[in-house]
Amino acid sequence: MRAGKHVWTTAAVTVVCAITVLAAPGTAFADPGPSPSPGTPGASPSAPAASPAATPGKDLEAVRKKLDQLYRQAALATEEYNAAEEKTDQQSAQLVELAKKIVKGQEKLDGLKERAGAAARSQYRTGGLPDEAKLMLSDDPEDFLDGTGRVVQGQRATKGLIGEMTRTQEDLKTYAADAKTRFEKLEANRKAKAAAQKKVEKQIKAAEKLESELEQEEKERLARLEREAQERAQTAWLGSGILKDLDGEATEQGRKAVEYATAQVGKPYQWGAEGPKAYDCSGLTSQAWVAAGRTIPRTSQQQWQQLKRVDVEDMRPGDLIIYFDDASHVGMYIGDGSVVHAPRPGRSITIAGAGSMPILGVVRPDTGTTGQE
Repeated sequence: MRAGKHVWTTAAVTVVCAITVLAAPGTAFADPGPSPSPGTPGASPSAPAASPAATPGKDLEAVRKKLDQLYRQAALATEEYNAAEEKTDQQSAQLVELAKKIVKGQEKLDGLKERAGAAARSQYRTGGLPDEAKLMLSDDPEDFLDGTGRVVQGQRATKGLIGEMTRTQEDLKTYAADAKTRFEKLEANRKAKAAAQKKVEKQIKAAEKLESELEQEEKERLARLEREAQERAQTAWLGSGILKDLDGEATEQGRKAVEYATAQVGKPYQWGAEGPKAYDCSGLTSQAWVAAGRTIPRTSQQQWQQLKRVDVEDMRPGDLIIYFDDASHVGMYIGDGSVVHAPRPGRSITIAGAGSMPILGVVRPDTGTTGQE
């Protein structure tokens, strides 16, 4: 690869231009919270799975389960998008830093070339005669010898400059190769994001179509079925005696996070949103903890993987409850057996029973102690 100023400047500008386009703010999609789906006795096993809303006297329990399935699939696709989104954000930032290094490296190389050129011109002006002739023509041999020493020093300095120029050129080559590799990975993740986005939109569109086929009275009955399913699950959870052990007091940061999250109740769910007008489930929990002074991972799966895990019996207000075996949904425990969460598309942020959905586990964003610890 040539190390000339034009080539390197062009490379840097190309990288910067590419990054400007690729790093433009995009929607940061996150895990939509699916409707809870505890089984209900009496559901008809023979109800058509493809379009239960299309038959007379439709089985609304089958419709509820089908909707739950569609939103669960949307949640999984959203996690794929989230993973790609996280990588593209990181890679875009890395490319920006590489572009800065390329520009600075080129500026340094230009300066070194100028210094080397000045040194060469100086040596040329004093180097026209052999040393013996200069000695004979010199009025003061000592001055000549002093001048000779300075020339030797200058030659050594010039050699050092050349060595530094060579190292700088090699650095620029390395930066350019690294930028090319990262750019290719960024492009691959952009494609993965686009594919995941299509999956999410497909599942949500199918769910919305299914709901649109219902009459108003059926929609109301369906909403009741959803609430009843949540209540049954919550009742069973509380029946285990879990609340007797849930006496953990929140930390100051935990209280701030709960205050932020509960203040958003009533705002709409929007997948990929992080406020302030709408949120998805992990957008709500991550922003609540940002408001409390702590940055946590953006997605529910990353929160499950990276944050400290605690037993359900030990959770305290501010802890995050991760739901479903794929960690595709998250809510914030607020005490008294309740959670605040952003459920799914078409729903608003609400307070629900902490046990109204299948719990995978609990994670703790802060490690501060409470008055009881």
